[in-house]
Amino acid sequence: MVKVRGLVKKYEVDHGDVHAVRGVDFEVPKGKFFTLLGPSGCGKTTTLRAVAGLEMIDGGEIEIDGQIVTSVPRGVFVAPHRRDIGMVFQSYAIWPHMNVFENVEFPLTQLKAKPPKSVIREKVLRALSLVHMDGLEDRPAPQLSGGQQQRLAFARAIVREPKVLLLDEPLSNLDAQLRAEMRFELKSLVKRLGITTLYVTHDQLEALTMSDQVAVMHAGTIVQISSPRDLYRKPRDRFVAAFIGTSNFFEGKVLTIGNSNQPSSVDIGIGTLHCFLPEETHRGAKVVLAMRAEHFEISLDKPAGSENTLRGKVSNLLFLGESLDCHIEVDGKLIHVKAPADIAIEDGDEVFIRVPPERCIAVDIGES
Repeated sequence: MVKVRGLVKKYEVDHGDVHAVRGVDFEVPKGKFFTLLGPSGCGKTTTLRAVAGLEMIDGGEIEIDGQIVTSVPRGVFVAPHRRDIGMVFQSYAIWPHMNVFENVEFPLTQLKAKPPKSVIREKVLRALSLVHMDGLEDRPAPQLSGGQQQRLAFARAIVREPKVLLLDEPLSNLDAQLRAEMRFELKSLVKRLGITTLYVTHDQLEALTMSDQVAVMHAGTIVQISSPRDLYRKPRDRFVAAFIGTSNFFEGKVLTIGNSNQPSSVDIGIGTLHCFLPEETHRGAKVVLAMRAEHFEISLDKPAGSENTLRGKVSNLLFLGESLDCHIEVDGKLIHVKAPADIAIEDGDEVFIRVPPERCIAVDIGES
């Protein structure tokens, strides 16, 4: 449904060209929710704006529903209003001089073949119903709450029934509770409509909870495209492991090589960890292991099995309600651990932490 091939975008600055996007490739299948995830400045919004036709690109092609809408090699550029897309901006871009109905109907009034008023009214009311704003069509836009303004922006984006919905950080201006509620509403809405969606966010929780596939961007490139589950469980490099979730990193040296049933052993300086490494790993290789904070088991007494167990001291403790956020100092190294809220530990306590071998992820393997 959406295909991006070899996308390149450069900006001229005083000291030369800056590449905002460097050869980006991805495809969004029909009806799927695809997210571009990454930190500020990684190129995700530039990519979205290029798909919308709001950015002129310096290389590559963009295809929407089988139609080439931008192609540098072919010299093709289709204007934004001629692309079959709906878009929601971070600022919502609600027109304050219009009421709710007028905001939503505006895209229909700009069509070359303008529908009859009865059809426009039917489409507007249906769009408002889909976003749970029935009965608010006469309300002035400035009198809407933040959540209602966001719903209004969605209604305006879908009223034309576009082939593709483009969303640029649409939840970032909401408070935490409303943002959590809107994640469920937006995911449900997109699923009901069956609309192909390209979403941009820097919020990993949004990406993991809402998407069918996630593309992690860094420095203008895509470093990994995976399902949310695989992205979390199998990060391909240290950047992805650090950006998704809360990870601890340990540099070490491979002592022994295992197999699919027997873990390898790695000396990390503060102890020896057992983990499953890729088949091509050899003895003596340098590795970087990543372990999620929530994958550590913590106890006051030494576990029955000593494998992958480290002894340390609680150096910082935060109560988060449903869990404890801990820093455990082991031989001068701080390890970030998330523990159950009901465990009876305090700052300064000596504790044991253990991580199962299958939870140790190798994110970088070098030569010995």
